[in-house]
Amino acid sequence: MSSRTLLFVMNSTTPDTEISNMAEMTGRDGTHLTCLLVDPTPTLPAYAYGIPPYGAVNIPDDWQLEVQQAHNAQKTRMNEVEQLLAHHGTSGQVMGTLTASLHVKHQVARCARVSDEAVIANNLRDTPQLLREAISGVLFYSPIGFQVNANTANKPSRIFIAWDSSPPASAAVHAALPYLKHAQEVVIGCIDPVMTAEHDGQDPGADLAAWLSHHGCTVTVSQYPSGEREISDCIQDHARETGADLIVMGAYARARMIQTILGGTTRSMVEQTKVPVFLAH
Repeated sequence: MSSRTLLFVMNSTTPDTEISNMAEMTGRDGTHLTCLLVDPTPTLPAYAYGIPPYGAVNIPDDWQLEVQQAHNAQKTRMNEVEQLLAHHGTSGQVMGTLTASLHVKHQVARCARVSDEAVIANNLRDTPQLLREAISGVLFYSPIGFQVNANTANKPSRIFIAWDSSPPASAAVHAALPYLKHAQEVVIGCIDPVMTAEHDGQDPGADLAAWLSHHGCTVTVSQYPSGEREISDCIQDHARETGADLIVMGAYARARMIQTILGGTTRSMVEQTKVPVFLAH
């Protein structure tokens, strides 16, 4: 896991304890830590907008002052985060962006493209739109995966892969390979597999198990019926039964436009707080 770069997507209100835990984890692994603070710019008052060519945008002075104050506050927080990294002897850098929520994904993507993995700070759930845009930046505009509920105390020893032979699931497994190779056991779980050559094959999960075995992983394969329950509930239940401390799965296995952003199983797995999840698309 050494010589990797981890992108920690956070904001100015992310607690010091969470940042310190991340710094300690990356320091133990020799991982370079990039902390990216993403904060929304103050909203321009509605009355400031005109309708061209009959009206012009009127930028109020107090809004410009608010923007400058927000920049100053973020800069102060960036300095505090830099001090935390220095205190823990962590190799890293701190970056910040103050932008409209819809542009956050592009700022996150720029950093993600030169990172090996991203971790989303837990408190970003308090700003759902910012969370959605940050995740979109990683999933759809960069080649890496991300974690939520990351365990900063220990590396995962037992990993549950929610496998369905889809490109997103394959992307997640490839991105999570460093964790899989380190784990003591990997459980491949196929929920409601379609046992045809065009879908999951006659023995779902067997081909993935063979490939991971070549990498030295200890692998078992299980196939589960959903019983018409939500897939996210099935994944969590079976991961819990196997004692997994990390779930690896693909995000948006179905066409992206079929689901609303962060919809379906992906949304449920991001919202739950009981187990770490690694997702890629």
